[in-house]
Amino acid sequence: MIQDESNTYRTVIFSIAALIAFASNSIICRLALREEVIDASSFSVIRLISGAAALWLILVLSGYRKNPEYNGSWTSALMLFLYAFAFSFAYIDLDAGIGALILFGVVQLTMLLTGLAKGERPRPIQYIGLFLAMGGLVYLIWPGIESPSLHSSGLMAVAGIGWGVYSLRGRGNKLPAAVTTDNFIRTVPFAIMAGLVFLPQLHITTAGFIWAVISGAVTSGIGYIIWYSALRGLTRTRAAIIQLSVPVIAAFGGVILLSESITLRLILAGVLTLGGITLSIYGKEK
Repeated sequence: MIQDESNTYRTVIFSIAALIAFASNSIICRLALREEVIDASSFSVIRLISGAAALWLILVLSGYRKNPEYNGSWTSALMLFLYAFAFSFAYIDLDAGIGALILFGVVQLTMLLTGLAKGERPRPIQYIGLFLAMGGLVYLIWPGIESPSLHSSGLMAVAGIGWGVYSLRGRGNKLPAAVTTDNFIRTVPFAIMAGLVFLPQLHITTAGFIWAVISGAVTSGIGYIIWYSALRGLTRTRAAIIQLSVPVIAAFGGVILLSESITLRLILAGVLTLGGITLSIYGKEK
């Protein structure tokens, strides 16, 4: 009994820490780009390289020895790279909460719609959930006084698709930390090539460099390790559902740290999107 309680507390603590880390990525990126202490491309390059370095160091210190069975793939690395770059460029104009809602909404929709494309037979409640979620995202970006930039929203949707596909490809990994590390390392050539393309826009200050390293090494690298530890005590359904709290955390973080506002449009879109996805995931479990 004591052991079970200890494992439960550990799962809860790790889950909370990981969710805060994921939400912090949105806040840190938005802060760095809003203050113009670094350009979006450099932020992405430094984030991916520092994330790869941190994950590699953690594996080495844990005693891991290279095993081809736990290699990543160039396709997964490309999806991870696509996510990171689209994410950064989207946050040039998006508020932290809005960006996180679009990102995690599209991630979950990508995974759910992929299941449909592969022949899964959804229950009626899942269809209702999907329509609610898609309606919430459409409502969020629908032209109006409070609507976010359509260009930036599109970029964040691309980031969500990239992360969704990456997540689908990583399902069932026996040692996800090792596979993720290898995928991060494989993104480095892509990141460097993209960095060269955007070299004319190069702008890095000390503060910008530090924010990018924190985003890569801490809230991404260490954040993923903590999340994988939490997953040991979570079912796939629970893990998917609790991730939906990230946009909420990011929105409140944006209010407190970035003086952003939570609009009625964001609240209604969030309820529709996150509620719809929850219905779809719950319906799938049933």
